[in-house]
Amino acid sequence: MASVPSLASTLQQQLADALTAALPEAGAADPLLRRSDRADFQANGILALAKKLKGNPRELAGKVTDALPAGQLIKDIEVSGPGFLNITLTDRAITETLAARAADGDRLGVPVAADAGTTVIDYAQPNVAKEMHVGHLRSAVIGDAMVQILEFTGETVVRRHHIGDWGTQFGMLIQYLFEHPGELGHKGGEADGEAAMSSLNRVYKASRVLFDSDEEFKARARDRVVALQAGDPETLALWQGFVDESKIYFYSVFDKLDMEIHDPDIVGESGYNDMLEETCRILEETGVAVRSEGALCVFFDDVKGPDGNQVPLIVKKTNGGYGYAATDLSAIRDRVQNLKADTLLYVVDARQSLHFKMVFETARRAGWLNDDVTAHQLAFGTVLGKDGKPFKTREGVTVRLQDLLDEAVERATAVVREKAEKVGLTEDEIVENGRYVGVGAVKYADLSTSAVRDYKFDLDQMVSLNGDTSVYLQYAYARIRSILRKAGEAKPVAHPELELAPAERALGLHLDQFGAVLAEVAEGYEPHKLAAYLYQLASHLTTFYDQCQVLSDDNPAPVVENRLFLVELTARTLHQGMRLLGIRTPERL
Repeated sequence: MASVPSLASTLQQQLADALTAALPEAGAADPLLRRSDRADFQANGILALAKKLKGNPRELAGKVTDALPAGQLIKDIEVSGPGFLNITLTDRAITETLAARAADGDRLGVPVAADAGTTVIDYAQPNVAKEMHVGHLRSAVIGDAMVQILEFTGETVVRRHHIGDWGTQFGMLIQYLFEHPGELGHKGGEADGEAAMSSLNRVYKASRVLFDSDEEFKARARDRVVALQAGDPETLALWQGFVDESKIYFYSVFDKLDMEIHDPDIVGESGYNDMLEETCRILEETGVAVRSEGALCVFFDDVKGPDGNQVPLIVKKTNGGYGYAATDLSAIRDRVQNLKADTLLYVVDARQSLHFKMVFETARRAGWLNDDVTAHQLAFGTVLGKDGKPFKTREGVTVRLQDLLDEAVERATAVVREKAEKVGLTEDEIVENGRYVGVGAVKYADLSTSAVRDYKFDLDQMVSLNGDTSVYLQYAYARIRSILRKAGEAKPVAHPELELAPAERALGLHLDQFGAVLAEVAEGYEPHKLAAYLYQLASHLTTFYDQCQVLSDDNPAPVVENRLFLVELTARTLHQGMRLLGIRTPERL
């Protein structure tokens, strides 16, 4: 594994050293390097430095230029305007750096973060005995992408699926099952997802009817909640049946999403039940929480209701029951003290932002979070229909997630089938690619939008071959694979001695930014920036195709080999980038 410094980072260091050498009185200075449409890069830091030193910026720029080392990196440097440096790199430097990336296998020269730690990611949080709907999509897709990206950059990631598997409604469900044994109708892995949820829905509806109509059953159901919380073995066994049935269903939906979910990663609300009382005791003994009207509460100066009174975080209710806060705070204790996490990342709906703000502040006051252990909410917006309103069916019902995915795959399969004969796909390949394109379209539409923003769910646009869609990127990858298959004996080989055409340079410089983009995405938890990078990469590739023919008898062998090298590295970068977003790239489309 060989980390490859980017051209930008190498140039940045050379400029910083030149600034120090030319202007030692300035101390450490930032050259403020950025990409430019006038050259490859522009450095703007000299203007601010000149103001600080009360000097002439163009004269200072000249000194810095003279102090730059002679070498193979910089081809041309021009002083522009009030001391801006327009810098063009050598073609050799571009090709040699890309060759080093290509030699680094799947990592493509991307370094492992020096300060990597342990992050617990809380994402994909469905509820037991309830169908997953479109509202569960974003947490699952964004969370899974951040898991892949953080692991690739060197972080140790612990997955946590905080499923809703505890609470008062389970008394009703368990009591009904206790009185009607065998109603679930399935054991363990014998049921498929649809059958498992069908059983759960049937039991839920029947128990709800009885609960609402029979006072004696209602009383028995409430007693069953007490038995559940007290750990009664028979009650727990029946509760476990609901959880197991639900997992069968969860796994079937996550499989449609092309996501891996493992049993050890599922630690629901029930997993922290034994910690709740101790959490409350610690908060009360340390004065973080206080009694208010019989409830255990935490108050905040900046959280007030419409009446101007402080709105508390209720940790323990007046009746002795525990609120969500007690579970979330216990989870923080477990993740910090037992899992040794440095960072806690919660991929949760933006509408829960106030709750998590109060939970995190409470944990800080208790000392569970501090300068060394931090918590972040990766808040996300709502999935909207084409009308700009929350996405629902015509009947006004929230869309089931599996129905949405099935429709996406159906639409995508039709698109793939249109091209299948030309490419020579078998029926099995059409079905497989249809799934990858459909699921990829749904994921990419989500991930290409800044998480905190709402976005419109438009399948027609998502499966389009044009525009910023995963299909466009998947076809770009497949097109390269087709070219490489047609190349025959010609192989991808880097030729640093060759001059690069403008489109080759643009493609090469963009390829070199892959590691820097990933570092930015990992630091800010912003997967949409990776999606944007990949779309720009495919766009550069399109321009390259238009201007630079890859396989041509008119081109000398080194030119063919170098262009094959560029497109092959582009394909590998697309493949790796899409993989980190959780999206497959079929070899043929």
